[in-house]
Amino acid sequence: MNGAQSLVKTMLASGVDVCFANPGTSEMHFVAALDSHPDMRCILCLFEGGTSGAADGYFRMSGRVAATMLHLAPGFGNAFSNLHNARKAGSGIVNIMGEHATYHLAYESPLKGDTEGISRTISHWTRSSLSSADVASDGADAIRAARSMNGRIATMILPADTAWGDGSAPVAAAAPPALHRPSDAALDAAAAALKTEGAALLLGGQATHGPLLHLGAQIAQAAGCRIMTPLHSPRLERGAGTPPVEQLLYPVDANAALLKDVRSLVVCGTHAPVNFFAYPGKPSLPTRADIHVQELADATMDLGYVLNGLADRLGARSETVEPVDLALPDRPDGPLTPASAGALIARVMPENTIVVNEAVTSGAPIADATRTARRHDWLITMGGAIGQCLPCATGAAVACPNRKVIALTGDGSAMYTLQSLWTMARERLDVTVIVFANRGYQILRGELAAMGVTQVGRNAQAMFDVDDPLLDWVALAKGHGVEGTRATTVDEMEAALEEAMAAKGPRLIEVVI
Repeated sequence: MNGAQSLVKTMLASGVDVCFANPGTSEMHFVAALDSHPDMRCILCLFEGGTSGAADGYFRMSGRVAATMLHLAPGFGNAFSNLHNARKAGSGIVNIMGEHATYHLAYESPLKGDTEGISRTISHWTRSSLSSADVASDGADAIRAARSMNGRIATMILPADTAWGDGSAPVAAAAPPALHRPSDAALDAAAAALKTEGAALLLGGQATHGPLLHLGAQIAQAAGCRIMTPLHSPRLERGAGTPPVEQLLYPVDANAALLKDVRSLVVCGTHAPVNFFAYPGKPSLPTRADIHVQELADATMDLGYVLNGLADRLGARSETVEPVDLALPDRPDGPLTPASAGALIARVMPENTIVVNEAVTSGAPIADATRTARRHDWLITMGGAIGQCLPCATGAAVACPNRKVIALTGDGSAMYTLQSLWTMARERLDVTVIVFANRGYQILRGELAAMGVTQVGRNAQAMFDVDDPLLDWVALAKGHGVEGTRATTVDEMEAALEEAMAAKGPRLIEVVI
């Protein structure tokens, strides 16, 4: 058994059985080892940013760690942007980064790079295997690290000769270390703060879905405080039957208005609010200057322990929380806009849909329209690096094959990782991609205005618009093996959505707005 085989056996023994891969020459022995173990599901992504984004979506919806296979430092560099998003989401991922044979590193070959250096800039844990005998134990340690603190980025660097040399017996990964917990005094202070005038509980991380979200709502009701979530949550459960929560906003002034009466903020599973960017003459924080913020627990801590502790102190378990009622929008009339498109989506998406939102400027009206739709999960680009939607939807569909996935994306952002369409087609994933074709990076127009620039000249327009030539998304979908259609009216979009919801497998709808 060589080192690569010992690594694959270690992964399977440790419960890691999905690998999103983009291999190269240095990974060929790892490829061969994967090939001899059919229990491992190997999914080819045509761009490394697709592997990292898919592993992120897979973890968010399954809570399970997947592996990526990346080719040397340049391949890892291509995966970097969506690893940034995954890190912000708190997703557990094991990257297997191939490396030249140890003796070959003495020479300046074309693909030689600083593999450890590039890994350490984004990974929480990095290790290069020194010998083939170390590969199994290094792999087990990487998996344990990825499962630590509710989810971490772990990168194991696999030199080619350690993959083809004699390996050791496989090793099952040890359980991750216990999660950190706040002190009793911190819990006492937080419970008291939530009962004060103008208090709010801000939930993030794993507390924004499932039983913990419901428990958080009971706590807020018992304390008589507001309950909020960040604008960006890794997985937000929303729609009919879920607890009503307030979600923070993107525009600086609107967010400040939402938070203006919050005098005491207890933060659990996330960090205190901060504006996405700095703007001339505006503060970095949306909260009032005299606010008292208690960061009780971040996303890496034992949030179940924290919320149960608050519930005990506030006597919250007997609280009955009135859930969001199902209220589907009326069928829209008039032109096809983000708002009318959102209404149509809300009307047709089935129970337990997974919505991956990177529609950028088109996203807010869709979020509003679907707030009282059937219960669904809402996934958003956590780190703000665009090109995450299509890979994340891929990973979510792999994790939840019996659930419909809707991927909302802008035409500009979808171009970053459109190769994911091919992976959706090859894997027969049930993803409906909705591309809002507004022919440019429209978010940048708003950001330019927010910076105080009111005139858009030739050079700025050339950097914002993508309309010469026009991107033909129906043709692009077909070229990647996905059936596509174009909608320019409400009637056309309604028909396309109904057809997509009734069928299994990937489809794309280009919404021209």
